[in-house]
Amino acid sequence: MTTRLGTTIVVVLLTVLAGCSSGSSGSDDKPSGGASASSAPPAPEPPAAGSCHDLSFEKAGLPVDSSDAVPCGRPHTTQTFKVGTLSALFDGHLLAVDSPVVQARLGKTCLKALPAYVGGDQTTQRLGRLGAVWFGPSLDQADAGADWYRCDVIGIRKENALITLPRRMKGALDAPDALDRFGTCGTAAPDAATFERVVCSEKHSWRAVDVVDLPASTRYLAKDAAATGDSACKDVAAKRANGALKYTWSFEWPPRADWAAGQRYGYCWVPEAG
Repeated sequence: MTTRLGTTIVVVLLTVLAGCSSGSSGSDDKPSGGASASSAPPAPEPPAAGSCHDLSFEKAGLPVDSSDAVPCGRPHTTQTFKVGTLSALFDGHLLAVDSPVVQARLGKTCLKALPAYVGGDQTTQRLGRLGAVWFGPSLDQADAGADWYRCDVIGIRKENALITLPRRMKGALDAPDALDRFGTCGTAAPDAATFERVVCSEKHSWRAVDVVDLPASTRYLAKDAAATGDSACKDVAAKRANGALKYTWSFEWPPRADWAAGQRYGYCWVPEAG
């Protein structure tokens, strides 16, 4: 699964309205002529869990989404699976929506909740192209009292492009054909110059069919770990070959950025049958 998209993030500050009094100080001041006392307007309604949104790859990477939701029966690229109360205070200070502390909190919360929403076992989730993005209120919304956060599920179709999602994403990876729709495939062998990682619903010739766990202490691209991964993927390919004497496989390390983010498993690839 993927995390927050690597795009430029604009600075949007959260503010809190302190309780203010009017200029009058006398306790005898009362509304006259039957007029009602003024009061602050209610805070804007938070987003609705289950709502759908048609965002570009770039906009899905921003910390604020001010666009309106769209009907889930229309084309859309994100679906909200969790809404909660935003905590932007740190050491007594109010932080920006896109501050590292706030984004780390939201990321941890949304990524923790995502697997239970999309379903599937751990291997299916790792082979899938689904991930999460998260949003907070805009400056104007925060000024009006909004204090929510929103977690959306997305799918990566190919580099810098999102999947058009189905109407319902809850339990999407429980379906028998889930990886045909959301799995990781390639336009060529992983070591080929023309290789491009795509979702399996796109045209492809190779498929990631399993993962190989790597020890936390492994050095990136270490030869001994690569040999272990290659051997494990050979066994996977042999089982899928159904007794054929010749078969092809490839072990692939996770992309360097994913490794730096803590991913400690690689991929077993085989040519797509047919």
